[in-house]
Amino acid sequence: MGKKVFVGVDGCRAGWFSVFLEGENESDCNWKVEIFPEFSCLIDFLDSNYGQAEPLILIDIPIGLKTGGSGERLSDLGARSILKARKSSIFPVPCREAIYAETYKKACEVNERLTGKRISKQAWNIVPKIREVDGFLAENGNFREKVREVGPEICFQAFAGFPMKYSKKKDEGFLERKETLDKVCPFADELLEHALSKYRRKDLAKDDILDSLAAALTAKMGSIYGFTYVPSKPETDGKRLKIQMVYCECEGVRSHKKAE
Repeated sequence: MGKKVFVGVDGCRAGWFSVFLEGENESDCNWKVEIFPEFSCLIDFLDSNYGQAEPLILIDIPIGLKTGGSGERLSDLGARSILKARKSSIFPVPCREAIYAETYKKACEVNERLTGKRISKQAWNIVPKIREVDGFLAENGNFREKVREVGPEICFQAFAGFPMKYSKKKDEGFLERKETLDKVCPFADELLEHALSKYRRKDLAKDDILDSLAAALTAKMGSIYGFTYVPSKPETDGKRLKIQMVYCECEGVRSHKKAE
């Protein structure tokens, strides 16, 4: 089996912020951070910098879209039931027909006609990124198992063993998430400071960094301790994309850390 590289990706103002972790052992501390204007640029970067390494990319963006009238994604319903107090971080994903509407007004009309619900501004703001990943995976079937959807709030909860108390946009929320990552990642502070100094806040918010690192760590820890899938049996959309989130429950992670 060849080398592996684990990638956590979150949308940011400048495109896609990505954390790359090399190696299959917890002790491996080789990492890189980059911002890519388009998702395809991330794939090109992988090819150029990691050669034949096998990638696993966990990305905080909806993958797999329901068609109008077929109900909400089971992955979103399941994620909310896991998060409970923080369930508002999982917003309803527009149906495929609305995602490809040309304007917010038209998207709202289409989604309401087909599902009975309009679209939030929060959801519409990430529609271009949903389209981008949806289009890439539709055209590149060999990446469908390598690019999987993740919910950062579930990752933080899994690492900590309890839900986060504060919004990630508040100072208290940023601190509790940083402290959670510090407990499972020896280089979390170093990576955070490097990314903060490398990129401007108008391009990259500090919570984007933590979300991407949480996703990358989930990819790596999941490869060691196993993944949990939401739902356990995925739905499949009209483009044959899986509708399923992944995370690592991390009992093994926490037990290992306590034993050190």
